[in-house]
Amino acid sequence: MSEPSKSNLSEKLFAPRQTSKETSSLVRIAHQQASGVHNALDGDTEHGWYRSLRRPQWIWQGVDPIEMEALFARLAGSDSARTSEDQLDTVVGYRPGNWIYEWSQLAGQHHKKSRELVDNKQPQKAIDELLKSSTYYSIAAYPHLKGDTLAAQAEVQANQTYREAMELSPHQMKTIDVKYEGKTFQAFIHLPRTDKLLPTVIVSGGLDTLQSDLWPLYRDYLAPAGYAMVTLDMPSVGHSARWSLTEDTSRLHQALLQQIKEVPWVDHHRVAMMGLRFGGNAAIRLGFLEPTRLKTCISIGGAIHGFLSQPKLLDQMPQMYLDMIASRMGKHGVSRQSLLAHLPAWSLKNQGLLGRRKVDVPMLGISLKNDPVCPETDNQLIAISSYGGKAVILPEKPLHDGYHRAMLTIMDWLEEKLGK
Repeated sequence: MSEPSKSNLSEKLFAPRQTSKETSSLVRIAHQQASGVHNALDGDTEHGWYRSLRRPQWIWQGVDPIEMEALFARLAGSDSARTSEDQLDTVVGYRPGNWIYEWSQLAGQHHKKSRELVDNKQPQKAIDELLKSSTYYSIAAYPHLKGDTLAAQAEVQANQTYREAMELSPHQMKTIDVKYEGKTFQAFIHLPRTDKLLPTVIVSGGLDTLQSDLWPLYRDYLAPAGYAMVTLDMPSVGHSARWSLTEDTSRLHQALLQQIKEVPWVDHHRVAMMGLRFGGNAAIRLGFLEPTRLKTCISIGGAIHGFLSQPKLLDQMPQMYLDMIASRMGKHGVSRQSLLAHLPAWSLKNQGLLGRRKVDVPMLGISLKNDPVCPETDNQLIAISSYGGKAVILPEKPLHDGYHRAMLTIMDWLEEKLGK
């Protein structure tokens, strides 16, 4: 894409408008007292904010902490009208002080810097700036609620910028068009080399994650170990937005897995599935449905059973998290009781998969201690439901190190199950 067209795209997407609905006003689960979370996987709920602030994850993804705190200060200092005057990140309209505006402005600055670095023949630094820009656009769209027009536009920019980074990168990234129910969704395959068939890890994040956010997993862990990484968005998010989330959380993953045998570079005899939060639910579910196509399945803090079936655990989650789940299910303005009535169907134990029979695929359930979404009993359920299964609980602190400690454990597991 030429430089003028990139500029025109940005101008067209983010033309000033005051009519766009503000993120926190879109869903609003009725009659719910907001609570809080404080952990490495979900971030921190802070008084005065609608969104959970995911500092550890965002810094891990490459966000500059100084830029981030300065941005939060601009949000807090805005005098513009808010949907909720007691929530700093609810400024209405695409303007200074609005969450999407501020993150998108920073993303644009890093994108501009990348062009200068390309002109100065500094491709690696340009790649770093493009990846940072993509991450900032993705955070602008967070938590990716349906009907959030400005967030959808930020997602377009996140994906476009990510593709630009991959075009410059020595690592190859190609797209896989997967057909399902007469429609098509796009998965990304990342390749450290193309001269041999590679053991491959399919990865999905949570309900508030774009597949471009998973790049650090590849760069820091999977690529150095010689694994290809295939990413796809969960149903209702990003490239998979055409499908609502149902209790069949793994249906898109299953379609991808069945098609992957036709993809060059992938050793389809050595494929693993790994997921975070609801992606963990999809990963474990897929192991039961496709035991002959997978060598192992890994759940990182997966929403497996307890959180989905126990109202007291749901009560611990903040308003944003409940709004996000309702949005994924295609439900708006429903009561807490209505949401609770639907969630038990997502439990893999209630579906008759976990705890009733063993599958031949060795499964790893891993989480941090005191995880509000994935209690220790969920990981134990995963372990006893698979031959060679294992449950691992890591210390919850230090928060900023949670992802790294989990990934070190996972890489040892993958080497044992997939080889190199």
